[in-house]
Amino acid sequence: MNRLNRDQMAARVAVDIAEGSYVNLGIGLPTRVANYLPKDRDIFLHSENGLLGMGPAPAPGAEDPELINAGKEAVTLLSGGCFFHHGDSFAMMRGGHLDICVLGAFQVSQQGDLANWHTGAPGAIPAVGGAMDLALGAKQVFVMMEHLTKSGECKLVEQCAYPLTGIACVDRVYTDLAVIDISPAGLLVREIVDGLGFEELQRLTPVPLTLAL
Repeated sequence: MNRLNRDQMAARVAVDIAEGSYVNLGIGLPTRVANYLPKDRDIFLHSENGLLGMGPAPAPGAEDPELINAGKEAVTLLSGGCFFHHGDSFAMMRGGHLDICVLGAFQVSQQGDLANWHTGAPGAIPAVGGAMDLALGAKQVFVMMEHLTKSGECKLVEQCAYPLTGIACVDRVYTDLAVIDISPAGLLVREIVDGLGFEELQRLTPVPLTLAL
């Protein structure tokens, strides 16, 4: 089955981030989006550890150990970028000042509930970080995740089996197979990866899908 790789997924998300947007990229997979943002758009990347104006990842060997994002990955700072207190950063997140956040997920329900901080597995380390603040504070929530788990179970579900990060907060899901909107009319499929039919996508997904016109 043809699938997008993680960099292709990041590039696809980057296409939908508009000029002038203030955006938080969640820890893990979403941080790759920074490397694919169009250079002709002014987009302001925020990190919960107190950065605004991040650029793409630095070239190998050019990393600054003092300049990291919330996931402790080396980043760059664009001209005009700034640093501020952790508390001020969370005030931005909670105060509705971010246009978009891009988060990873273990599961997303058909109602847009998000589970992305704990699987409940024995020995797993809960790591909510600022995910709850972002899920409820950002104007739009994009989720970026593989469509299926390693064992073949779909991450789009009727109801999340894991502890929730936020309720009815997800607007759009980007997977390695499709782009799907969470809407009052249900799950609307906007795009499908080349070579995969809608019927096959529905077979892999245990909740009803509608092909957007």
